[in-house]
Amino acid sequence: MAGILKVDKYQDFNGNDIMTSDGAGNITLSTAMNTAVAAGSNNTPAFSVYLTSATNLTNNTLTKVSFDTENYDTNNAVSSGTFTVPTGQGGKYFIYAQLSIACTSQSSTWIYKNGSIVTQNVIEASGNYFSDISSTASALLDLTAGDYIEIYGRGISTGTVTLNGGSASSQRCTFLGYKLIG
Repeated sequence: MAGILKVDKYQDFNGNDIMTSDGAGNITLSTAMNTAVAAGSNNTPAFSVYLTSATNLTNNTLTKVSFDTENYDTNNAVSSGTFTVPTGQGGKYFIYAQLSIACTSQSSTWIYKNGSIVTQNVIEASGNYFSDISSTASALLDLTAGDYIEIYGRGISTGTVTLNGGSASSQRCTFLGYKLIG
């Protein structure tokens, strides 16, 4: 059995408007409700940055990656490749990084929170030849305002170790994250 409920205004128990309708199908949310809906319906802060310039790394040395180009940064929270949680934006975050490193033996991607390792992923090369080895790392993190996330990479090689740069269409080294709803 279906039913129809016709009202022009919803109020809370104290008589405060939550939502009103003009009778033509247009709904207006109260300021408090509109703020709550807006805050809860976006995965922000959100950011995506990548590296455009190839960078030589010291062999077998963990090095912070300074991503130099933004795809987007909704809260201006990324600087020199470091994401810092803005004031009032604590919560659960998804963080992801991919590094493409030209080396002969091993490539690794590391996620750090406030200067301490959270997770890492190490990829071993098969054989001893020069190649681009991509490794990725991701984490779900509880973050509070002021917490910061950095990405580190390391390559092991018999020759030069290079962090590969890319373009907007071929982002070989990338770092992204966003706040989860809820």
